[in-house]
Amino acid sequence: MAEGAGAEWPDAALSSPERRVSAREAMAAGMPGWPQPGEEPPGPTRPVPPGRGGDQRIPRPYNARAGGPPPWAHLVPGERRPSVADVRAALAGQGPPRPSERELIDGPVRGPERPSAVLVPLYDGEDGLARVVLTRRTWGLRTHQGEVSFPGGRVEPGEAPVDAARREAEEEIGLDPSAVEVFGELDHLATISSGSFIAPFVGMLPARPETYPNPHEVQAVLHVALAELLDPEIFREEIWTFPGGRVQPITFFELVGDTVWGATASLLRLLLGIATGTLGRGDLNHP
Repeated sequence: MAEGAGAEWPDAALSSPERRVSAREAMAAGMPGWPQPGEEPPGPTRPVPPGRGGDQRIPRPYNARAGGPPPWAHLVPGERRPSVADVRAALAGQGPPRPSERELIDGPVRGPERPSAVLVPLYDGEDGLARVVLTRRTWGLRTHQGEVSFPGGRVEPGEAPVDAARREAEEEIGLDPSAVEVFGELDHLATISSGSFIAPFVGMLPARPETYPNPHEVQAVLHVALAELLDPEIFREEIWTFPGGRVQPITFFELVGDTVWGATASLLRLLLGIATGTLGRGDLNHP
């Protein structure tokens, strides 16, 4: 695509937080640096390992370039095998979660949209290593079709965010709220498209849960070992330049049959970094 094709957006307006656009919006509008509507976006900046990756549609710009290795790349394999107890102890030493950029601008109450809350459910497998429960959204949804995410959704008026995370997990995958012991909270993450933020709560399950995916929202429930996510070979970072000049690192995890990216991957990166002592509060790498 020729530079400058698509919708015209003044750089001055796009450089302010109120005028930021998401990657999906940029691609849908055929903005400078993105494919035109109907065109296929370019592929990954680095080859995906054989047998890895999924059908997720990544709105990748033409300007995408390869980023760096994962923060834990220097650790030996034995240091990349956390249990839930390891995650819990590491998170306990981090202090309170950092607010998102959106909260700092508008405050948690005055923001234009209700916040969302997600649950990060963890349990130890038979090998004593932590697993995380993720969902693959159905392809028939209006937005985020086929993407891998944590169970979660909008906080209802008068509802505590942690209760919203538990409720949404029950509605989406049948997870019993009473079985989840919430023991920590990750830094909050801003959402560009809605102008709101996400509060992520980390919880422990006593064992691998029985799940019942809501067919209207969830195509599959994924159980992924943190040790697998910590394999440097499946981690990818790309650097995207958005309209207005905003430069943003984008994280990817290439699973068998799925690609985790975007907000979910950013939160996983922080969780894994805290668990291994390679990241801490403020290292979300996302607004």
